[in-house]
This record gives sequence, structure tokens and C-alpha cells, in this order.
Amino acid sequence: MSGPKLFEPLKVGNLTLANRIVIAPMCQYSAVDGCMNDWHQIHLGQLALSGAALLTIEASAVLPEGRITYGDVGLYDDATEAAMAGVIESVRRWSDMPIAIQLSHAGRKASCEVPWKGGLQIAPGELNGWQTEGPSTVPFLPEENAPVALDREGLARVRDAFVASAMRAARLGIDAIQLHAAHGYLLHEFLSPLSNRREDEYGGSPENRMRFPLEVFDAVRAAFPAERAVTMRVSGTDWAEGGWDSEQTVAFAKALEARGCSAIHVSSGGTTPAQQIPVGPSYQVPLARAVKQAVSIPVVAVGLITDFEQAEAIVGTGDADMIALARTILYDPRWPWHAAAHLGGKVKAPNQYLRSQPRQFKDLFEG
Repeated sequence: MSGPKLFEPLKVGNLTLANRIVIAPMCQYSAVDGCMNDWHQIHLGQLALSGAALLTIEASAVLPEGRITYGDVGLYDDATEAAMAGVIESVRRWSDMPIAIQLSHAGRKASCEVPWKGGLQIAPGELNGWQTEGPSTVPFLPEENAPVALDREGLARVRDAFVASAMRAARLGIDAIQLHAAHGYLLHEFLSPLSNRREDEYGGSPENRMRFPLEVFDAVRAAFPAERAVTMRVSGTDWAEGGWDSEQTVAFAKALEARGCSAIHVSSGGTTPAQQIPVGPSYQVPLARAVKQAVSIPVVAVGLITDFEQAEAIVGTGDADMIALARTILYDPRWPWHAAAHLGGKVKAPNQYLRSQPRQFKDLFEG
């Protein structure tokens, strides 16, 4: 009798993952001037002992103005690189879990307060606020300060910033890059007709709206070591009339695959306050399934995946190749252990914790 699909290894590019559970990037809004600190060491350190196959560092801005909040992590200068290097060195001293990073620019959704203080956008000139940028001058909310539309020079500046951050990630020994083209941030803003009102070659048709995100991907892929994976996170739909949808996502995924993308992570929403999201268990899995049926590279499903059997069904039926955990693994940092125990799989645990293996699961830990 074969074991659970959730605990079978998988290759993403040249990177071999021990199982199909990956830790999604989760913003902590706790950096100072873009620099990681002790909180990130604690946060990432505990997750690196979870038994998942891949740890993804939270959305890391490629420019200071690309941060969602003043508390966001950055990877845009020597100081932010050095701070991240210290955290990664500490984590790797005790865990061999592969580490990826999500590189991001928040676009028109930047310059916000941290969530536990309300999360509202902060106007330029106010404390911790700055001028935002986007594909067009359309703000996310009507009452917000309008973004500046990126001109040719601005597009080149942002693209080159993604490249520079990718080169810093390479120096840090990071195993894979995920480019953030979801949740209403800059690359997604170019994709969606709700936020992209441009009339040049970067707006209008789906091909034009995909142009800048694909240019960023190509530039990052060329700059990051060829043997390491570059992946993309997309919003499968805007959940709003006239917006980005699953059909366009499939076309985008095909274009990415043709350019050497190693995996697609399918989330949804984030580009308009008018979105109508049918939230429920596995609500985004059909979006991942549509991409999975159209490409041959691995696809990641995410969103309200909390149950062990639910996760096994997603990968077991082929709806996706991997499942990503975010809030679920914050709530239960040993979720992969518990899933392996429930499903009859094996999971890696640090030597220091091997004696915690429950008596009824004598073959749970690989050590």
C-alpha cells in the first residue's frame, strides 16, 4: 500500500522538496527601515523546524517605496541584505529546509499603516507615508492619494530593482525566488484591467497587460543562477466583474512556463475593494486546477487549507502538486508533523526533538 501523496518528494526545477507542504510568505510588518531583526529570526526559525518542505521569506520589497507598510522587509540595499543574511545564517545553522524569498513591489497599495493599527494608507508627507506608484493614476480606494503612473524610466527602474534584489538573494544563497504578481500589488496591477488603464503597449489587451510582469520575470530569470528556481505567485481571479480572471491566468501561466518559470502559486483577489470572494475551505483550489491542467510545471494551491485529509485530496487528485500553508501554520507550527501522523507519512524533525515522537507513531520522525 502506497503512502500519502502529501509526503512524496517533488522537484521544482533542480530543487528537490521532501514533501508537498510549503510555507507561504507571510508579512510580519516588524522590520525597521526594511531590515529584519530578532522577531524574524524567531518567526522563521520555528517554521524551519516544522517539517514542511520549503520556507518562503515574506514579501520583500525591491524598493523602499515598494513596501506595503513602513514595517515591511526589504532587500534593496546593503543594510537590508546584511540584516537578512544574519537571520538566514541563524536559521540555517539548525535547519536544512530550503529557503525561498518572495520579491515584491506593492504599487498603489503601498504606504500603509500596519494591520493591527488599522492598515489604512498613509498620505505622502505624513509620518511613515510616501508617494505610491502604479500602472495608472487610479487609487485602490477613491479616498486614497492617487498613485503616480510609471513612465518608461519608472518601469526600467522597477524592473532593474527586481534584478538587483534577485542578485542579492543569490548572494545570500537563497534557493528559489517567487515573484509576487498577486493580491493587488504592482505586477498584479499591470495584469488587471481594473487597475491598469494605460493606453500604451503596457495596457489594453491581455498581451499588453502581461508585458511588464513578463519583462520582470525575464530579467530576474536571467540574473538569478540558472540552476535555481524562479517562480511566480498569481491571483487566479479578481473576483470582480471586468477584472482579471482564470482564463487570463492560464494564458499568463503558459507564457511563464515558456520562459522558464519553475512553478506557479495560485492565490486570488486583492486588486479591488469590490471583490466578492466566496470564502470557504479550498475556495481557491479550482483556480489552481485550471492552471494545473494547462501547464506541466508544478502548481501550488493555497487558501483555507487546514484539514489533513483536505490537503491530501488536493495533491492526491492532481488538483495541484503542492499545498501552501500561511495562517494555518502560524496557528499550528507543527501542522506537517500532525498531518504525517494522521496520514501515515514520515516527516523530518530536529535531533533535539526526536524524543517527542508519540509512542503510537513509532515511525513518524525521520530525524
